[in-house]
Amino acid sequence: MTAEQNDTDADRRAAAQHAVAEHLRLTAAGRVDEWVTLFAPDAVLEFPFAPDGVERRVAGRDALVAHMRHFPETFDVEFGDLVFHETVDPSLVIAEFRSTGTARPTGKPYEQTCISVVRTDDDARITHYLDYWNPLVAIEALTPHDAPSEQGLSVPFGG
Repeated sequence: MTAEQNDTDADRRAAAQHAVAEHLRLTAAGRVDEWVTLFAPDAVLEFPFAPDGVERRVAGRDALVAHMRHFPETFDVEFGDLVFHETVDPSLVIAEFRSTGTARPTGKPYEQTCISVVRTDDDARITHYLDYWNPLVAIEALTPHDAPSEQGLSVPFGG
């Protein structure tokens, strides 16, 4: 590998990591219209552990906006403790981070540890975002204090 290739890979890795950091910043700020510009037009957002009532796969910018539109009304969060794990492919980002905040409808705490596997294109736009988070944490935060225990489990944001 040449020094020039190393520089190119380092620049691409930095740009890909920046896209993920911006994703977290704009999500926390509730700036959905800016957030979606980080994604390629045909990007895919996947939630492998999504509970019933939340889409597991969202594709395309319009669908991404529709899916995230209510997130700012649902959660007041900050993301921190961001760690990037090195990969061989500079366009592949593995990020580990925490979200800390409140579920707005209930006022209950929302604290989540996440791992995301993100692919970016040559322009550092996100093409595929695989989001591993614990749906039980979201369900607990969004379930009212006085909800009967037999109430169905679902999360009211998204879609």
